[in-house]
Amino acid sequence: MTSTPVQALHGIYLGLLAGVIPALVSFGFGFLFRYVTGLTVPAFGVVVLGVALAGVNGGFLAFADPTITQAANSTTLVVAVLVVAMLTFYTHSVGDRLGSTLPRRLSLKSLRERTLHADAVDFVGGRNEVAVTVAGGVRDLEGYPPLPESLRASIREAEWRFPADLPLSELETRFADRLRSEFDVQEAAVSVDEHGRADVAAAPPAAGVSKRTPTGKRSVSVPALVPTGLARGDEVSVLWGDQHVDGTVVSAKSGGKAPEPAGDETEGDAEATEPTATPAPTTTGGDGRVTVAVARSDAESLLAADRTRIVVRARGTRREYELLGLLRRGGQRVRRLTLRADAAVAGTTLGDADVREAYGVTVLAVRHDGSWTVAPSGDAALAAGDELFVAGPRRDLDAFAEVAA
Repeated sequence: MTSTPVQALHGIYLGLLAGVIPALVSFGFGFLFRYVTGLTVPAFGVVVLGVALAGVNGGFLAFADPTITQAANSTTLVVAVLVVAMLTFYTHSVGDRLGSTLPRRLSLKSLRERTLHADAVDFVGGRNEVAVTVAGGVRDLEGYPPLPESLRASIREAEWRFPADLPLSELETRFADRLRSEFDVQEAAVSVDEHGRADVAAAPPAAGVSKRTPTGKRSVSVPALVPTGLARGDEVSVLWGDQHVDGTVVSAKSGGKAPEPAGDETEGDAEATEPTATPAPTTTGGDGRVTVAVARSDAESLLAADRTRIVVRARGTRREYELLGLLRRGGQRVRRLTLRADAAVAGTTLGDADVREAYGVTVLAVRHDGSWTVAPSGDAALAAGDELFVAGPRRDLDAFAEVAA
């Protein structure tokens, strides 16, 4: 009598031979059904069909068939049935996965307009989002200098979340735009697949003064007594004699001693050599030089100045941004809506509509008859065409917008 290991090997060989046709049928069945209907055929039924196609009547009932279980080569037959079952199960899953990802019409346009796979989408805060991950390392763009390693790590470790209903082409465009705005890269190329994996190539920021000088302006560097805390982008007035020029700080450097030196960075230098996650560098005060972007007509007179003084102009405190930040940290959002004619709240007052209890949102301001009312009272009228600033959780805002806006 043949030993059990030899029978098992013989069963594997027999199962591979007998399972070729059932495997192809299972693949085609799983692929076509998912591709045409969008539904998945139960894998168990396909495996039973594959075992039956292999010549074993009844599919998995063969394990209870005396002609198999009590035969002299029962080990060979049972192993062969198991091999056929595993082959059909695997090929069915491959066909089903291919049917779910393959575009319905194969064209270059449809390939670019594909959206994300369902497995990559997360339901966050009442809407679908995708967390895009940077696959591998961030590559250098051909023809540009290499990226600093700190910038590569920052891009790779950053959290990239986008709306999940965007086509891949729009997702790639938004990713590249965020790279330019958040990391100041000079150029970026992004490719995103349907599973939310991004291949990123970028060029380092252009650190030249000309890049930071607004169109129509000229940058002039002057010696001055530099105020403590001066940073790029501050609005200043440069004074000398009885003249003055208004401009925007492009860069600044002072000779004061910083209380806490930051590694290898130049003390008191308002220029940053590499983008980091630290706050924007500022001057430490004292004698130094300031480069200011000024109007063309003022550049020549400023170049003739020997010694200047710097006065920083106030731009005001934007408390509205602080308020929006507090609301967002508390899970609240603010939205501007226009009431439609058939809205349930149109033609009533704010107190009668009771939007806080009915919809879970708060009306911050109402524009009625052309004038705005901030923090309106309950007798504020609501009519079709009125504009509202409404605050609340995202889900409640969406529900209120559906019935009112």
